[in-house]
Amino acid sequence: MKTLVVAVRTFLFFTVLTGIVYPMMITGIAQTLFPFQANGSIAQRDGVAVGSELLGQSFRNPRYFQSRPSATASFPGNAMAGSGSNLALTNPAWAELVRHRASELRQVQENDVAAIPVDLLTASASGLDPHISKRAAMFQATRVASARGMSLERVTALIDTLVEPGRMELGTIDRVNVLRLNLAMDAEEKTSVSK
Repeated sequence: MKTLVVAVRTFLFFTVLTGIVYPMMITGIAQTLFPFQANGSIAQRDGVAVGSELLGQSFRNPRYFQSRPSATASFPGNAMAGSGSNLALTNPAWAELVRHRASELRQVQENDVAAIPVDLLTASASGLDPHISKRAAMFQATRVASARGMSLERVTALIDTLVEPGRMELGTIDRVNVLRLNLAMDAEEKTSVSK
């Protein structure tokens, strides 16, 4: 009986400690020190939530920079179904998918199709990558500038201000958060119109 009592007390102690005390403590620390991140890094425009900076979204309007393609089920950027396509590079379906994406980009871009950055043709492992390479952003800059009636120099300057430098030790490249970039473009356009 003593062993059972000790076991029950131990179980209850650790249930309260790891199930209530620890989560509340970590939540309190996160909300105090990192409230934006702890609440999902939700970006807002005019006080309205427009998405999370942590999740890729589908942008098809030529006025906006496009994200990486998404392989999520039901619709692109479905956060409830994050996954890659799981197609091997040797799979003919993968090659056809890349050709189709290149063809779609060629219809909206004036750039040479051979120069399309790989991240605009291939989905990430999660299908929800919120970033594109700086090269992919620059590739789209002419189209976005033309669609918005802005100078290419202003658009590329905005891209440069939002570049997150890659880290050599991690093998990453310079990248840009697409949602942040598109919101910056909207803000820049709004500022230009109000002048």
